[in-house]
Amino acid sequence: MTATDSAAAERADWSAHAEAALRRAGHRSSGPRMAIVDTIGRHGCLLTAREIADRLRGEGRDIGVATVYRSLELLEGLGLLHRVDTGEGVSRYEPAHPSGEHHHHLICNRCGRVSAFEDAGLERSVQRMARRLTFRVEGHDVALRGTCSACLAGEGRAATG
Repeated sequence: MTATDSAAAERADWSAHAEAALRRAGHRSSGPRMAIVDTIGRHGCLLTAREIADRLRGEGRDIGVATVYRSLELLEGLGLLHRVDTGEGVSRYEPAHPSGEHHHHLICNRCGRVSAFEDAGLERSVQRMARRLTFRVEGHDVALRGTCSACLAGEGRAATG
């Protein structure tokens, strides 16, 4: 199985996990709600409510932003989503995987691009810090802000141009 296949399977697993968790919590699996879950599951990383509504509309699903916000609030309340502040003044959401698997983000201050990254050394550092401070870490978010490679390359072209 390739890394792409593995990521696709993980996204599908999250969607099924979310649907089961909604049922266990006594919530209906309505068409609009499941379309939102499926969209988040397919696209994964850091979507705004507006982006989710736009993607649904692009698929021919007329689901309003208010419905998206209500679903996001419910999913976050059930621990199925992480809300991430990227400093843009709007909340972004991504799946909270039942395995605890997660990643962190690089955010470009110039173009706003958000990229995911994983770092085993960073995870070990968080655990060492928790042991040192006698603190149980139940979750963490790391967002590194700076300038992405595309914007840096543009600087180089501007300086030589």
